[in-house]
Parts: sequence; C-alpha cells; structure tokens
Amino acid sequence: MVTRCKKVNVDIYVDAVINHVGGGSGVGIAGSPYGHRTTAIYAQEDFHHKPGDLSAGCSITSYYDKYQVQYCDLEGLPDLCTSCPRVQTLVSQYMTNLLQMGVAGFRIDAAKHQDAGELKQLLEKVQGGIPWLFGEVIYGAGEAVTPEMYTDLGLVTEFRYAGQLAPNILAEGKLQYLKTFGESWGFLPGGSAVVFMDNHDTQRGGACGANLTYKNGALYTLANVFMLAHPYGYPKVMSSYNFDAHDQGPPDVPVHGSGLACFHGSWVCEHRYPEIANMVAWRQAAGTGAPEVFQSSEDGNGAFFCRSSSACVALNRGSGNWSVKVKTTLPAGQYYDVLRDINVSSCPFVRVAVDGTAELLVPSTSAVAFHVNARSTPRARLLDDRDQRSEKGELPGFVERRG
Repeated sequence: MVTRCKKVNVDIYVDAVINHVGGGSGVGIAGSPYGHRTTAIYAQEDFHHKPGDLSAGCSITSYYDKYQVQYCDLEGLPDLCTSCPRVQTLVSQYMTNLLQMGVAGFRIDAAKHQDAGELKQLLEKVQGGIPWLFGEVIYGAGEAVTPEMYTDLGLVTEFRYAGQLAPNILAEGKLQYLKTFGESWGFLPGGSAVVFMDNHDTQRGGACGANLTYKNGALYTLANVFMLAHPYGYPKVMSSYNFDAHDQGPPDVPVHGSGLACFHGSWVCEHRYPEIANMVAWRQAAGTGAPEVFQSSEDGNGAFFCRSSSACVALNRGSGNWSVKVKTTLPAGQYYDVLRDINVSSCPFVRVAVDGTAELLVPSTSAVAFHVNARSTPRARLLDDRDQRSEKGELPGFVERRG
C-alpha cells in the first residue's frame, strides 16, 4: 500500500501505538497468545509494574500526578517501559522498518503517557531519523502533563483549538470574535500545533469541548472552512464513517462505489466535501500570510478576511444570506468561488474591481472563497442574483444530501 500511494504522491503517516499493548487475553489471528502482561514480543519485565509484582500495574486515578499518568496503565492497557533499553530497541526497530517501507512519518499515540525525555531517547534510536511526527497530548486544565512538554520532539495536537472554535460556530453572532483567534487564545505556538475539528476520539467523547462532527452538517463544514483558511497550526482533516453507537465498528462495504464516489451511505468521507477539499488548494495559495482586512457583519454572523494578496474568504453563520461589499487584497479580475463544486471550473465567480472591492452574497451557514490560482476564464458564468435566490437556504456541495 505504501508503495502504491507513493506512486501517486500520497504520503502515509503511521499511527504508532508504542505506549501500551492491548488489554485482556487471548490468541491472535496468527496463533500467538497474549495477556497477563506478556505478548509474542514483550515479556513481563518490559512493562511498568507494581513493586515486586510483574503481573500487575498501577492504575491512573489522578491526572494531577505525573507519575501515574506516565507509569501506570491507561484504562487497563499494560504500560510499556519506554525507558527500558530492550523496549527502546524493539520500538525503534519497528519504526525504522516502517520508514524503510516508505512511510513519511508518525502520529505518536498517547504521547502524553510517556515521559518526554524517555520518548526522545527512543526516537533518537530510529535509524536515519524521523522526517515528520506529531504527538497526541490531550490538554487538561491544571494537569501535571502539558502539551508544551513535547514541542521539542515535533508537532503536538492542540485539542483546545476545536474546543474553543466550536462554540463560536455553533452559536450565532460569534464569528466576529475570531479576528484574534490563534496563539493569543492560550494555544501552543502555531508552528508547534496540529489542529483539527474532530478526530476518532472526539467524535465519541468531545475532549476539551471539541464537539463538532459531521453530524452537525453545514456547521461542521463551515468550521472546517475556517480552519483551512486560518493560518494557525497544521490542519488535519477528518475522514470517517457513519455510526450511532460509541463502539460501533466500520462498515463492511467498500469505501468507493463503481464511480469512485464515497457518499453512498455508510462512509462519510468528509475529506471529499467540495468545501473542504477545495480549501486545501486555497490554503496553499494563501501561503504563510496572516489574516488581513478582517471585516465582520453588524450582527456578528459574518466574517471576511484575506491572506496576503493571494486568497480571500467570507463566512456566514447567519440564518439568511449575507450581502456585503468587501475590500480585498487581490488584483482586479474574476475568480472562481471554489466552494461550490469539486470541479472548480464549474463554479461561479467573484469579480474584484480595480479598487480591490468585491460584492458578495454569502449563503446561509456557508462561505465564499476565492484565490489567485483559480481565476475564471472570460466564458465563466457570473453568480447573479437569480443564481443566489435559487440557492437560498441550501449548503453548496453534498453535505445536505447526506442529511
């Protein structure tokens, strides 16, 4: 799979579970037994354990106790001794083998539950070095282990991002407050943070208040548009499946139908939403520029900003269309509103006048986005008032069709 993906310029990042092993006991599909703090690879001595008792570990009862967080069993999962030479050798060999296969980097699962210094020792043993990684460190107010402890190792998950962005999307009238969104809100430095609206855990638990998911429909999509438009952090887009129960497994049907579409029921495929997929190119066009010319509506439901002289976006949280004249930073010309269709050349366009202004009509709970790498041709159609009225109350793209 790694080789096939590399041929089409798709990088694979491994979710490396190196803090612990599975709980319970039994026999694996290859016939190897596990349980009682032993596996086919690890012996009881390779785990953290109670003094004088190799068969048992302590439990985490307080996240204000650093020792418990990093040396006791997480939810009953036997905790590997990541400072032990044998464990460091086995894990570093595992990661080295994956890199030799061609993977591009790692997500370190439960990094919070491994001492940062010990984890650094382990990672330094990986042959050739690790090109890119980020650690999963869930923030907890006042807790003994913080995300800041891991920024020297690579990027770190910033769970507070979604937790603080979500309330400003869920409620009307709050987009205006996003003008200062970023590090000043108490987040990690932007260059150290991996940001996301949801992941496989928050979809089922809402850690740090991150409670927006595909089930929120247009609001979730709008939040992702903002995430990809805003320069803070390294954004991570979710791609998941429909579920009703917390522990419900994935569908038993292929992701793609005969036409390679993945919106046919069981699979959600958020990464294929036109509004999300096309914002990736928007972000690339925007480069590293900070938000400029921030403009909000009187009711706080609308927000507009540009990045450098390359890309602009307008978001509308209101229940009605937002008609607004904005001052852009883009050269005069006609630009596709890239959020309306996965095929950008089928999108309507926005006209930027010689003085840099543009008149926009942003649909309810939606956005308009345009950038210098998606200029329309002279034959492109205008998004006139008739087009806007026909779309009143609808989310551009496929989200509403999925319910």
